[in-house]
Amino acid sequence: MREAAPRLVCVFVDHLQLVDFRSYTGVDVALGAGVVVFVGANGQGKTNLVEAVEYLSTLSSHRVSSDVPLVRAGAERAVARARVQAGLDDPRQLQLEVEITPGKANRARLNRSPVKRTREIVGVLRTVVFSPEDLAVVKGDPGERRRFLDDLVVNRWPRMAGVRADYDRVLRQRNTLLKSLSGRMRGATPGADVAATLDVWDAHLAAAGAELLEARLTTLSDVVPHLAKAYADIAPTNSDATAAYTSATTFEPGAGREELTAALTAAMAARRNDEVARGVSLVGPHRDDVLLSLGVLPARGYASHGESWSLALALRLGSLALLREDGVEPVLVLDDVFAELDATRRERLASMVSGAEQVMVTAAVGGDVPAVLSGRRFRVAGGTVTEDD
Repeated sequence: MREAAPRLVCVFVDHLQLVDFRSYTGVDVALGAGVVVFVGANGQGKTNLVEAVEYLSTLSSHRVSSDVPLVRAGAERAVARARVQAGLDDPRQLQLEVEITPGKANRARLNRSPVKRTREIVGVLRTVVFSPEDLAVVKGDPGERRRFLDDLVVNRWPRMAGVRADYDRVLRQRNTLLKSLSGRMRGATPGADVAATLDVWDAHLAAAGAELLEARLTTLSDVVPHLAKAYADIAPTNSDATAAYTSATTFEPGAGREELTAALTAAMAARRNDEVARGVSLVGPHRDDVLLSLGVLPARGYASHGESWSLALALRLGSLALLREDGVEPVLVLDDVFAELDATRRERLASMVSGAEQVMVTAAVGGDVPAVLSGRRFRVAGGTVTEDD
């Protein structure tokens, strides 16, 4: 599964401007390639800066599922704007801008020109973000692991953002239909008219679901070797890190999109009476999971806190390595992670990422950041961002 790259894929943020974004009334920061460290006490806004970069890359945040908290309290809208560059040896630049208005459709601009759909800017800048919230990928519910995998899929193939949105839309509409039927049918077998209507929605869900499932399976297979290597490099343990896709839908290993579509269609047909009775879709990628393991034991429920942190970090580093293998150099964001790592893991992490085109680090204590990650350093306090001399 491969697709053409966007017109220009940029690899670092040269300039960042925020208006009414999170805690900032306004901020204007000149950045650049290499290591950029934001140091400040908790609650001063350092994470807000890297969150804005992530949002311009993915139109989502690792901290919240809604856009509402991104707009400063009392403001009607927020603006995140960045000048991004193709590389040190490539002076071409683009300006990305997103205007976030709760309750209304967000608007995006590329080089100051409006784009028809906001998600058209996805893929111009790629990011890999590691934060304390990533512990939930290892210890949390299946939805956290699905989100991790889907985010990586979109990072590899930005057009999959549209497929993902189409699947979610069809799923919502199908669930609405099933809920309405569950109140009317009360356990009765669906009649011919109801069956025909469900057949249509089954076809839509199976088509979008198969495309998403194919991308997930391909991406998970591709990232596992990188995950295993990253974990071995980080963790002072001999356990092997692995990941396997788990699904209630039965399909053959290596199945293509047509086979996956058929498998999803058959599974929905088999569960139709249950779905109508319960008023919810019980089949599809939204019900799947990723089994993360260390050695022979599942990480969830068995891994120690340190092992879970190492595995979460290895997932992000594996993602970084996979994107590089694809020919993409993403911005790496390390959001308040060094305080959670012991000295050994700090040094190993720093040495592994120091060669990235751009690394953005946030830390409450500057001394937590290993010396190998020397670069531009900014102090964040009281709504201001100032560069250290």
